[in-house]
Amino acid sequence: MVDFTARRRMMVDTQVRPSDVTEFPIINAMLNVPRELFVPQALVEAAYLGEHLPLGKNRVILDPRVLAKLIDALDITPSDLVLDVGPGMGYSSAILARLAEAVVAVEPEAAYVSEAQAALTEAGIDNAAVNEGALTDGAPQYAPFDVIVIEGGVETLPDTLLDQLAEGGRIGCIFMDGALGTARVGHKIDGRMNWRYAFNASAPVLPGFAHSAEFSL
Repeated sequence: MVDFTARRRMMVDTQVRPSDVTEFPIINAMLNVPRELFVPQALVEAAYLGEHLPLGKNRVILDPRVLAKLIDALDITPSDLVLDVGPGMGYSSAILARLAEAVVAVEPEAAYVSEAQAALTEAGIDNAAVNEGALTDGAPQYAPFDVIVIEGGVETLPDTLLDQLAEGGRIGCIFMDGALGTARVGHKIDGRMNWRYAFNASAPVLPGFAHSAEFSL
């Protein structure tokens, strides 16, 4: 019988804390959310490895330390409404739900939507809902959001998402430039985005978030 509780503790002690993530709510969430529920069955044994877990179609479950650092940089409070873009099977939504008032997630794969919702229910999380839809569309019916988290790499961000961020809100994502990437946090001030560097990270560019191809004769 695999001791997933021990693996969770090891993940936090060897991956998250050494990455300068020390905020108790984040540590507590990562110690208590059973990550093994939120990965494909074939990846259960790898659930607590310190690397991205592949989902196919240029999608991954973010490395625990990357997710933790991104959430830490966003300074989520218990009164925040969060949009989680591309949660896969819902692990990120489960973590965010323990920090925020409520989480709305958007996921394009119907199978992941149902699996994520089932896993959230099994984990006892009732303040997160996963909706099927295009990542770039977000969830305008629930906007404005205090925080938006993008679960993968981006080269460009559509206005459809930025328009759903509340004034004074924050958005966190990994901007990719070729193979190199940086996690940044954007603050919406007077309707404009102001970005700051958070840390170095990389992730596959999500569908719909790549620069448009330029053609020349």
